[in-house]
Amino acid sequence: MASADLSDELLCSICLSIFKDPVTLKCGHNFCRVCIDLVLDTQDKFGLYSCPACRGEFQERPALIRNINLHNVAECFLPEQEEINGICCTYCVDSPVPAVRSCLLCEASLCEKHLRVHNKSPEHILSDPSTSLEKRKCSVHKKILEYYCTEDAACICVSCSLTGEHRGHRVEMLDEASEKKKEKLRNVLQKLTTKREKTEERVQSLEE
Repeated sequence: MASADLSDELLCSICLSIFKDPVTLKCGHNFCRVCIDLVLDTQDKFGLYSCPACRGEFQERPALIRNINLHNVAECFLPEQEEINGICCTYCVDSPVPAVRSCLLCEASLCEKHLRVHNKSPEHILSDPSTSLEKRKCSVHKKILEYYCTEDAACICVSCSLTGEHRGHRVEMLDEASEKKKEKLRNVLQKLTTKREKTEERVQSLEE
């Protein structure tokens, strides 16, 4: 009975399903991120914002604060979903739907439907679907890893570069550094392949 009562407290008042990536408004009420984003997008047209639960009004579009504790509790009540192609949409609760992109800021994977309504602001960086989104963030500043420190051979965020322990170090964009590493590995692989072929030829010659 207690478990059932608790699960009722974990229902989003907009979609009436267990919270997925719950966020909190200033008034203290919680909603699924995608649900409240849709509501706020509609309110954008009128320039008036209010909480769907208590009708409390906000002069500006309210910031959405991720509720990590509620997220962890809600995860225990979510039905196990059969993974499709490895990664499913975070917001599709009723049935598993393959994810097409992942948002590094929200730490969520999105299907085609939820990708269309996802926040388009620059800080919401999209990537290929991934199950290890937390690893794409700085463990110190909790910001997205965007740079590569060539002096320490480490992936870092903008705060690490400007004010952290990597301040003043030479850095490169992560994508650029990745391509350089791949090119270097391709060259090494080519040399090893050539060396192996020569070794195999020598072995064959010795056997003959």
